[in-house]
Amino acid sequence: MTVSPADGPVFGAVYGTDAMRAAMGERAFLQRMLDTEAALARAQARLGMIPAEAAAAITEAARVEIIDIPALAAATRNTGFPVVGLVKQLSAAAGPDAGRWTHWGTTTQDIVDTALVLQMRDAFALIAADLDRLIAAFARLAQAHRHTVMAGRTHAQQALPITFGYKAALWLDPLVTMRERLAQALPRILKLQFGGAVGTLASLGDKGQACAAELARELDLVLPAIPWHVARDGTAEAACWLGMLCGVLAKPATDVMLLMQSEVSEASEPAAPGRGGSSTMPQKRNPIACEYVIAQARAAQALVPQVLGAMAHDHERGAGPMQIEQLALAPIFLHAHGAMAQALLIAEGLVVDAARMRRNLDASGGLIVAEAVMMGLAPLLGRGVAHDVVHHACDVALAEGATLDETLARDPRVTAHLDQAGIARLTDPAGYLGATQGFIDAVLARAG
Repeated sequence: MTVSPADGPVFGAVYGTDAMRAAMGERAFLQRMLDTEAALARAQARLGMIPAEAAAAITEAARVEIIDIPALAAATRNTGFPVVGLVKQLSAAAGPDAGRWTHWGTTTQDIVDTALVLQMRDAFALIAADLDRLIAAFARLAQAHRHTVMAGRTHAQQALPITFGYKAALWLDPLVTMRERLAQALPRILKLQFGGAVGTLASLGDKGQACAAELARELDLVLPAIPWHVARDGTAEAACWLGMLCGVLAKPATDVMLLMQSEVSEASEPAAPGRGGSSTMPQKRNPIACEYVIAQARAAQALVPQVLGAMAHDHERGAGPMQIEQLALAPIFLHAHGAMAQALLIAEGLVVDAARMRRNLDASGGLIVAEAVMMGLAPLLGRGVAHDVVHHACDVALAEGATLDETLARDPRVTAHLDQAGIARLTDPAGYLGATQGFIDAVLARAG
């Protein structure tokens, strides 16, 4: 009965991941609500607010396997939220003596929001582990190909020489920053929500803050200064971080897709029998992983504004924004992790054709180093004259199909200062890489 391809048994193989579906799916949500109810009971028992025996019984019963899903669905249809039906079933499973102490002093949104935070903690752990893998993979590429010279391109045209290691370092550096951002953001995101009906914990009298502190310790969550049930910056920051991550992942996917073009063929996704094949054209190797990175990145980013829009809760309990957030946040996690999984396939198995990179670099006949030649001649001829000399040499090379070094060797203004070896040095792409190696070193140092 799935509607989204990301939740289906077929398309689910390329959209999202099973691990993220397990972390952010409905069954996990029900279990995390039960975990929150059980943790609350244990915290309150330690504070002497409910009997210890009741807490033990509630904890024993708090397993998703005891839930009658059709009955819970019927209750949810009636009340709009699953917590009332869930607590009723949990209370019955804990027994009459213990059951009367379930959900003591709390409210639906406390349970829903704290369960969501516990899910996000699991989800971010999955993403963080894969982010480390991706960083390591791009770091290996940057190091291995730091001297692999290729054409740098601007506006889809050859511009100046770079190395493939430099390109990999450009992919790598934002990922390192995303890892730093996540470490900074998690304490703001992984916070307990516990406030009761309007956030004042009035139902717990003078023990409200102590109970909140004990519950935060029990769940190993940050204790906020005040309940955040209508202050949704934490969930919004989670969504925004995921949207930014998707953008960072889409960049190398876009580059690799372009590098896989038949006319370029400088790098490609890892080969496997039938992978990226066409139903009619046997020769095809389509950039299938790149396509699924880009598609899922855009799908996740399209949902981020919904979470931002859901920040506008009215008064002390919003009428509608929470449902909007529920519809958007879990799919953002799923699409982001799906994009990450496809990016790992690319990064850990990328096939780099250094010889093709060199052939493409040489295809311009040396014109790609025109700036290098101009800067090399400028101290000898003056910048203006050097520019005119090189511009003329480029025009002649294009008109005759000659190489830049050949046309330069015909110009007496050049040969008056440079012999053939000097011209060769100026027109060698590997000699015009600027601070490439220093930049790669700096990024690798950040990556650790």
